[in-house]
Amino acid sequence: MPPKIGGQGEFQTKMNLSPSLPEIDSKTILEIATPDKTQITTNKIAVIIPCYNEELTIVQVINDFKSILPQAAIYVYDNNSNDHTVEKARQSGAIVFYERRQGKGFVVQRMFREIEADVYVMVDGDNTYPPKEVWKLIQPILKQEADMVVGSRLTTVSESEFKKMNRFGNKVFLWTINYIFKVKLTDVLSGYRAFNRNFVKNLPLFGGGFEIETELTIKALARNYQIVEIPINLGVRPEGSNSKINILRDGILISNMIFSLFRDYKPLTFFGAIGLVLMFCGLLLGALVIYEFVETGLIPRLPSALLAVGLELSGMLSLTIGLVLHTIVRRTMEIEHQLRALSDKIEKINQPD
Repeated sequence: MPPKIGGQGEFQTKMNLSPSLPEIDSKTILEIATPDKTQITTNKIAVIIPCYNEELTIVQVINDFKSILPQAAIYVYDNNSNDHTVEKARQSGAIVFYERRQGKGFVVQRMFREIEADVYVMVDGDNTYPPKEVWKLIQPILKQEADMVVGSRLTTVSESEFKKMNRFGNKVFLWTINYIFKVKLTDVLSGYRAFNRNFVKNLPLFGGGFEIETELTIKALARNYQIVEIPINLGVRPEGSNSKINILRDGILISNMIFSLFRDYKPLTFFGAIGLVLMFCGLLLGALVIYEFVETGLIPRLPSALLAVGLELSGMLSLTIGLVLHTIVRRTMEIEHQLRALSDKIEKINQPD
């Protein structure tokens, strides 16, 4: 059973870090996941590929997924490419759509909004993620053991090709999220993921850039979705194919996303910590003023006394804000839970017998 971790919203994650899973093909996995054979045809799988200038690799990615998932629909969402990505994707048999707002996050938002499926597989078009592992990602979704499955590049058994700076940044963000949200994830920035329909259609996304993976992970934790991690190996880009990540710009975007979601989903911790720091500083200043008053009967440092009072009041105000927002967040999460339950009931009613 996945460990339940206390705190805001009672986060729940599930880890699957087995170094080797038995080899299984598409027929076997569907039989395992759907004992009732009549359900096999109802499991519509969509492979969704956000792309920006990936003409060197997109054909290989599409062909690999077509051979492994012949029953899946493959969608390429082009994000203003100025090369031959679109033409090559169409020639390879993919369904091509466009997102004109520049940024991977905007592409993911549109894909989630427009594509209808039971199982979604999201993968980058740079051919660095292994298509052969896709059934391991899909298996927990089909067996209803997970809402989101992440292909983790940073497990102890993964042999991924990372630039030193990218690996360092990944580990910093990973540690930050694990510490704030009290979980034990191994990769929060992977672009290789599988989702169920409930997750895709009910998770609000607002990030426009490469911070989208961070937003997916944190909001999944905050809403108590089950997350499973599967070890994968990240490959290298072919010669001539360039990464679209800007370490400084995207690092700032990811940091801001973590900061914002920490504030939004754990307000008591966020504002409470600020309040305690302010009150502690006010106490230090106030202690000096009180000591001098006891010794001399005078208050020679009036500005320090005023500052100490101001810090104490600000700290108490911050704590109060945290408590109020914490209550609002909890009530909002309860409403979301009820809406999700109602949505599930309506969907079941509308399903054909």
